[in-house]
Amino acid sequence: MFNSISRYSVFLVTTAFVLILTGCASPAKREAMTPQGVASSKNYPYSLSVQTSGGSETGAMGSSNISDADLKAAIEDAVVQSKLFTSIIQGAGGDYQLSVRVINLSKPVFGATFTVEMETAWSLIKTADNSVVMRKSVKASGKATMGDAFVAVTRIRLAVENAARENISQGMKAIAELSL
Repeated sequence: MFNSISRYSVFLVTTAFVLILTGCASPAKREAMTPQGVASSKNYPYSLSVQTSGGSETGAMGSSNISDADLKAAIEDAVVQSKLFTSIIQGAGGDYQLSVRVINLSKPVFGATFTVEMETAWSLIKTADNSVVMRKSVKASGKATMGDAFVAVTRIRLAVENAARENISQGMKAIAELSL
């Protein structure tokens, strides 16, 4: 009897320890995905509308994901901060329409250092004539180490945010290289 109680206690303690280390997943935060200090070499005198797709919500027991709404907000915040376009238009309209689709978000299952790979498809369309100005696949990665966060779910969220921030930065640099 004592032996089975002891095993049960060890099981409970081990389970509690694993739950504390893993915790519940939290979604990537838009503020953390927004590149800071991105100075654009261009300031286009046009308005822009942004659409995003391919993202997914984070489940309580899944790993951190990027929602379409948070990705859209992070891109819009980055455009406003960099002054790449004069204004952001919500919904349909605007001189240009930017569509960003998450193609792949590859996340590790375990490890001390998490590296997340993110691929998106960026498409910029001039709305006046529906001409495609840019189509580009943007690949970026983000890392988070045990020094960044001890808890695995926090570390994976940080790596996802780092990958998204780098992806947005690369996409905006590609747009800044255009002649609109």
